[in-house]
Amino acid sequence: MLRLSLNMTGRDWRAGQLRFLLIALIVAVAALSAVGFFVDRLRSGLNRDAHQLLGADLVISADQPVSAAWRLEAQRRGFLLADTVTFPSMAQAGEGEQSLSQLASIKAVSPGYPQRGKLKITTSSSEALDAVGKPTDQVPAPGTLWVDAAMLSALNARLGDTLKLGDKRFTVTQLIASEPDRGASFLNFAPRVMLPLGDLAATALVQDGSRVSYRLLLSAPASQAREIASYQAWVEKQISEQSIKGVRVESIESGNPQMQSTLDRADRFLSLVGLLSAMLAAVAVAMAARRFMLRHLDACAMLRCLGLTQNQVTAMYVIEFLIVGLVGSVIGVAVGYAGHLVLLELLGKLVQGDLPPVSMLPALQGVATGILLLLGFALPPILQLRNVPHNRVIRREQAPPQALALATYGLGIGAFVVLLLWQAGDVKLALLTAAGFLGGFALFGLAGWLGLKSLKRLRGLVNHQSWRFAVTSLQRRPGATVIQVVSLALGLMALLLLTVVRGDLMTAWRDATPADAPNRFIINILPEQKESIAARLAQAGVVNAPLYPMIRGRLVAVNGKAITDDTYEDDRAKRLADREFNLSTMAQMQEQNKLVAGRWFSGKPGAPAEASVEEGIARTLNLKLGDSMRFDIAGQSVEARITSLRKLEWGSMRVNFFVIINPQAMMDTPQTWITAFHLPAAHGDLGNALTRAYPNLTVVDVGGILKQIQAVLEQVVTAVEFLFAFTLASGLLVLYAALMGSQDERTREAGLLRALGATRRQLAQAQLIEFSLVGALAGLLAASGAAAMGWALATYQFKFAWSFAPGVWVFGLLAGALCAIAGGWLGLRGVLKHPPLQTLRES
Repeated sequence: MLRLSLNMTGRDWRAGQLRFLLIALIVAVAALSAVGFFVDRLRSGLNRDAHQLLGADLVISADQPVSAAWRLEAQRRGFLLADTVTFPSMAQAGEGEQSLSQLASIKAVSPGYPQRGKLKITTSSSEALDAVGKPTDQVPAPGTLWVDAAMLSALNARLGDTLKLGDKRFTVTQLIASEPDRGASFLNFAPRVMLPLGDLAATALVQDGSRVSYRLLLSAPASQAREIASYQAWVEKQISEQSIKGVRVESIESGNPQMQSTLDRADRFLSLVGLLSAMLAAVAVAMAARRFMLRHLDACAMLRCLGLTQNQVTAMYVIEFLIVGLVGSVIGVAVGYAGHLVLLELLGKLVQGDLPPVSMLPALQGVATGILLLLGFALPPILQLRNVPHNRVIRREQAPPQALALATYGLGIGAFVVLLLWQAGDVKLALLTAAGFLGGFALFGLAGWLGLKSLKRLRGLVNHQSWRFAVTSLQRRPGATVIQVVSLALGLMALLLLTVVRGDLMTAWRDATPADAPNRFIINILPEQKESIAARLAQAGVVNAPLYPMIRGRLVAVNGKAITDDTYEDDRAKRLADREFNLSTMAQMQEQNKLVAGRWFSGKPGAPAEASVEEGIARTLNLKLGDSMRFDIAGQSVEARITSLRKLEWGSMRVNFFVIINPQAMMDTPQTWITAFHLPAAHGDLGNALTRAYPNLTVVDVGGILKQIQAVLEQVVTAVEFLFAFTLASGLLVLYAALMGSQDERTREAGLLRALGATRRQLAQAQLIEFSLVGALAGLLAASGAAAMGWALATYQFKFAWSFAPGVWVFGLLAGALCAIAGGWLGLRGVLKHPPLQTLRES
């Protein structure tokens, strides 16, 4: 049987009947393998380097000095220890009236910091500090400071100058080029000033009530990794048993939740893009296998007459498909490996160049995926071949599929769901995706069937022979016609996603963070400084710098019920309830805000206190329209009822507020003002000039962060476009399979009709009408599906506004009709040129 299967495989390959099946399989495996290799290497690299995000293997962070007992326990276990103390304060340069002050993020470090990763220092003020910095194992010497370059620029100082921190003066000796554990908190937007921990007491900056973060860094050799985990569990138990507040234990998994969340989201999104390609390729595999079955009915009947049993026929074709599956999977894995190298190149700035080598897991997954797809979607046609009767050699009739053969299509669906579960790594996400795809498949099939039924009434609408013949031809093969419509719609949907919808999606994504988004924030503006600061901004060419009042208030009660530690169970809700809110008040809603529920403030004199709440924080804190919120604002109690919910554009980088209260209720509250604006590069020194003129101001430069966000966005867009190339290939395969699926049957019909007297012109017109109808319906369905997917991606994945473009449906209708006509012409043009007798003999 093995020899016979090898001979049959070679024969079918030479006849060209396996090439399309092989190509569809290669595309499916390549799409998933490219994502698999990329994510595997990225995760391996992050797991290797994640310690650098903490500066240690484990970090205990607290708002009070870490317990001495915990230190002793760590030392007993043989860990290495280091300490950091971080807090905001002012740094001063110069004397008397010539002195300048700047808000700084002060960080005192002990010897041994950092324990993982490298601190880089330099004496160059180049913008590419990380590139010119030299790694060091030292910390600042007593009496010296290491600072960010932005600090010297803000204070108009140079290396070797002295800066005053509290009661002590220091000499600046180095610039900080890179700090592994800096993090991305708002405080760290301020320039860093690093000093030795031994000098901290002399500054007298840390007093009772100071807002200070104490961090104990611990590390151990790789052989003691389990000991680190054991110590972490011990500390967390101590925190729980003693009900200690204000202490966090940060590990690789929890130390940078934003990075972990971003990685998980990217992993799932890229996997789903690959799965979209695999889904379409699976449809192409199923259609190619069906065509393979139809072309082997006669050969299978002959083999049965020569003595092969049903089991032998099944074994022969299963072996043949396994060979094709192994070859296609291996080639697909190789193509996927090359694709992941392209992906790494496209994301070069986001991914470290020294990632670990690939593991064998993605390759094994790719091969298993190929076999799974092939068996799941090709086994039903194989089981139909085993049931081919002997008398087909004489009577060219095809028996209907048996129940067992049809039931095996459930195996393909099951294999598809298993593949989703495997790749997505999330049961809920995988099941929702499977339900969406299968639901879309069913909806397309239902629409195709209804469209076919409606044509029956339209048969006599046009008094033309070709029209009636085209409609009759579609009615004669309802199953094949619906399959053609569905397959063509799936292929076109992929093409529309890649072209029209993808372009709109990426444009909207880019517009969410435009190039002229604000790159400066100014806070702590006093009411009497508003006009003069606005004038200076206008002189610097700033055209859009609205000022908003900012009021600090703590939420103390909701609906008359006081907020306690037990009010909320969600961690984010607890953090929001524990800290002060940045409230605001205004008569008109900000332009970038959108009202999603309720109404804006009435503005009538004597109106009661009203509040407008951001919809996300309302969900987190379980707030709804009509609820009352009581705030403690510098000892004053303000209670307002929620009258509206707003949706904010956080990506716009504009000033946004969680809660806005009407002006009548906030007239007597203490207020400062805040603004955000885009500062042209030519006026980059405006921030320093403002802080020198108004020492109370805090100017936050987020230009670097904004550039990084935009650079990341462009790279991710490019990567997604690259992955959609696999989807395009899969869509084209489905398109081809849909148009070629009935080629043999149409060839025989055309030859018979010509033998009965039909002219070439009549047949050509009938085919043109038939393919136009099928293509137009498929195009409309594809446009609807592509628009729905675009809306879903924009709403649930990218979180920005989406507007439907009517041109998608026009383009889909025309593209569907043209693709169907072109495919039909390519497949049947030779038939109409041949004599009818020759056509019938060849078929």
